Amino acid sequence: MIQVSIENVEILPGHLFEWRMTSPKRVDIAGPSPSGEPTAYNQAKHFTVAQDVRRANKAASFYIAGTFDLPGPVDRNALGAALLHFARRHDVLRSSFQQLGGDVSCDVLEPDDVQVDEHDLGFVDSSGGVRERLHQTFQLVDPLAWPLIVMGAVIRDASATIWFACDHLVTDGLSTPIAMNDIAEAYEAYANGRAPALPETGSHLAFNREQRRQNAAMEADDARLDYWKAFIADNGEFFPRFPLDLGVEPDRLYPTVNETEKFLDADQLESLEAACRAAGGRLFMGLLAAVGVALRKEGGPDIYRCLMPVSNRGRGPYAHTMGWFVNPVPLAFPVADGLDFTAVMAHVRAATEEMKQHIDVPFVKAWELLAPEEYERGLWPYPVNVFSYLDYRRSPGAQHHVSRNARKHVWGSRTNGYGSWMHRSDTGLYMNLLYTDTPQARDVMPAYVGTLTQTLKNLAHEAAF
Repeated sequence: MIQVSIENVEILPGHLFEWRMTSPKRVDIAGPSPSGEPTAYNQAKHFTVAQDVRRANKAASFYIAGTFDLPGPVDRNALGAALLHFARRHDVLRSSFQQLGGDVSCDVLEPDDVQVDEHDLGFVDSSGGVRERLHQTFQLVDPLAWPLIVMGAVIRDASATIWFACDHLVTDGLSTPIAMNDIAEAYEAYANGRAPALPETGSHLAFNREQRRQNAAMEADDARLDYWKAFIADNGEFFPRFPLDLGVEPDRLYPTVNETEKFLDADQLESLEAACRAAGGRLFMGLLAAVGVALRKEGGPDIYRCLMPVSNRGRGPYAHTMGWFVNPVPLAFPVADGLDFTAVMAHVRAATEEMKQHIDVPFVKAWELLAPEEYERGLWPYPVNVFSYLDYRRSPGAQHHVSRNARKHVWGSRTNGYGSWMHRSDTGLYMNLLYTDTPQARDVMPAYVGTLTQTLKNLAHEAAF
């Protein structure tokens, strides 16, 4: 599976269908909340920021989507049953969110209270037309409206492309392959007259309750925040800045550039992984080292600082659960000129080992307690440096990613900074970038990507920067 803009993929023409989630018992988010169940900290902050952006009339939309192929001819009844099974399987997809004073809360419909209705969207006769229609449909997801997912298919005589898009409230990077596997496996079962037999899922609502319980009493003097405080003292501010100037102004959102770069093929990546092991580390540590060195070569500092999203899923039922189970944690290590690969890897290894001791402190809670003025502003104040890496080969259904032509699509209409998602698939190492469309960023980002590409190739072939 690779992560790429829907605007940059080839999807064959076909007949478009949508299956819309409905419920006679749906709670209007503008009305009273009968249950007021807790949300995760990420969800609460995301929801309130969306409200603030809407009030300020700053037009911005964002989605996380997926597309994959199934062989045809496709049984539409079985596909509709599979999509309904998927919607009922995950409580986060049946949730609606509201803030009626105080914190954000959610209400969760029972599985049997959810239905999906099929809608014929007509035939689209070109690949470009399909891309445009899907991109438009994906933008319908809205954190302030229900449902928080759209689902459907492009159906042809010999194949079908299944599609879905979610708001970030109910999904993270690992949820996309989970969704693909759920839908594909359920479809195969129903098409062959069987009931789906998928692994157990956890409850996102239960996760929310436990996260709130563990951190309800946390205050700014809590010892669990000492790691964050040390990072802030060294960094000079709460957020680690992206170290290259993208030419952005404070409190302004810009149109985005969405690009995917391939760094290494599968064989080159195997060589890089071997070099990382020989240097006493793991592949993700070598990628961190390469990113830090590449940024320093482009004018960045001798100390690399970032937020690193870490999964809270663990190895239990949450490994098969849709939702937002990611927590950013700060990380810093030296990348000064003159340090060889082994030396930088040693620093990365030490930094990540220390970071792992603090992954349970919710980023949003630390933000609220340690940078309250910035927290009240809502949006991140400037381009923030984030290192994100996923190995999609380890996700549910990964053995089918190539045959299903699995693709993930992350898109945002406007941003005030930079985001990147480095990912590994069966075919190599890629990075999807989403950044501000400014003249300076159009110069800076290709130069950085070029330097990073060469740095990774050097490490793969020579184990040296």
